[in-house]
Amino acid sequence: MNYLYLKSLHIIFVTTWFAGLFYIIRLFIYYKEAEKKPELEKGILQKQYKLMIKRLWYIITWPSAILTLIFATWLLIVQPIWLSTSWMWIKLVFVLLLYLYHFSCQHMVNQIEKGFLNYSSFGLRIWNEVATILLFAIVFLVVLKNSIGWIFGTLGILGVSILLMLGIKLYKRIRSKRSWDKE
Repeated sequence: MNYLYLKSLHIIFVTTWFAGLFYIIRLFIYYKEAEKKPELEKGILQKQYKLMIKRLWYIITWPSAILTLIFATWLLIVQPIWLSTSWMWIKLVFVLLLYLYHFSCQHMVNQIEKGFLNYSSFGLRIWNEVATILLFAIVFLVVLKNSIGWIFGTLGILGVSILLMLGIKLYKRIRSKRSWDKE
């Protein structure tokens, strides 16, 4: 298969994988926050979120993670020279962290399938940003591919992380002052 087709397919499945990872945590948050609703409403909402989680996870996110890995491996077979570059090895470390993140989400899916979730909605909001930080790190590494770029990219990731944490705290403060759940 032509290199550019492989690269295109890899990018497409990375994109759909991240879309699934970003949305799954939102569904976890909604599932968790439904626990505070009256019993009838809680039952209806959690049943719907459980179905949405199952479909997103097993129909979009898992297949995308697998196809990302397949096309990435194929690209490394076609371009083995990349394995002699430091940026690629650093990227592979971040990709490993991304798969560990994915498996942690699987753990949460397993909990929800059993009818509970042992994480707070605030903790889940923070956890959601881990995928964002990994996305920044991986994209900067792939695009910049040099040590100066890597240093600035790392500083950028730290800056984005700090901004994300401040944004989460601000959102929590705004949300506690006025409920967006009211009609």
